[in-house]
Amino acid sequence: MARGLVWLPLLVLFIWLTWAGWNEYQKLEAYNAWAKQFDRAKYDIYSVLGQKGDKLTWGKPTRKGPIELQTVSLQQVKDIQLLVNDQKTDLENLPPKSQAVAIELQLQDIDPVRIPFTEVELAAKWTTVLRQDWQSLQAQG
Repeated sequence: MARGLVWLPLLVLFIWLTWAGWNEYQKLEAYNAWAKQFDRAKYDIYSVLGQKGDKLTWGKPTRKGPIELQTVSLQQVKDIQLLVNDQKTDLENLPPKSQAVAIELQLQDIDPVRIPFTEVELAAKWTTVLRQDWQSLQAQG
């Protein structure tokens, strides 16, 4: 009986880990189907992001596909900033780790929006690419 009580928490932990892995796998499969429509896309546990031309679309990943999707054109953007711990961050001097990372889009006539990331380096790369695309649109217009 005592051995059974020792192994029961391990069994529960194993079942929970199995469920969590299956759940994340389902999210990734739904993301892969959704991401095919974009030129560039990213997935992490906080958000999904896709870019097709000058349109950015982001939302929250779920097993059934992304929800709470929002779309904005880069032509509506006034500025693009990388935020680390809610502070604007220089792309040349990135902190090694952070609790809160996001790309903030300053939009015309609308409140700024934040797209959350888990990794500082990935957010910095996306910020750089989006700024380049945004600046080329500004030069054309």
